[in-house]
Amino acid sequence: MKRFHVHLHVEDLAKNIAFYSAMFNQTPARTEADYAKWMLTDPPVNFAISTRGATPGLDHLGIQVESADDLAALKANAQNADMALLDEGETTCCYARSDKYWVTDPQGVAWEQFHTLDNIPVFSEDRPAADQASACCAPKAPAALKTVAIPVAATAGCCGPAGAAGSSCC
Repeated sequence: MKRFHVHLHVEDLAKNIAFYSAMFNQTPARTEADYAKWMLTDPPVNFAISTRGATPGLDHLGIQVESADDLAALKANAQNADMALLDEGETTCCYARSDKYWVTDPQGVAWEQFHTLDNIPVFSEDRPAADQASACCAPKAPAALKTVAIPVAATAGCCGPAGAAGSSCC
């Protein structure tokens, strides 16, 4: 099984944990001082929020797989499509040890494709403390892998509450 992954940067963790716990009708599977994650089964989504990062909004999207073979198949698809890959291999981030790589869509949204190997007690083991305080999982360096913040207000004209009634764009 593959699981869709969404990670949002939030300003107020407690307020967002309350909101998403109510929306998903379940408490997070993991909660830390700066992070929370729900492992939803209906629909199958790994939904994470954290206070790490510069701007509240979408940090990155991803596909979480259950095996090394599934990850290799996704990677082969990306390579066959001639997508630029940032292969991190085995790394730690977001309180987990994972094998992962990144691709970027044409809009600049970072997509993480990963296989979680284990949970760890810290946000990240291999990043300097300064990076851990400011960055999440999405790589910083290449412009092709930039984080794109999409504030909630930006969707209100179409698919958000203001445009929900009678809107034809969604």
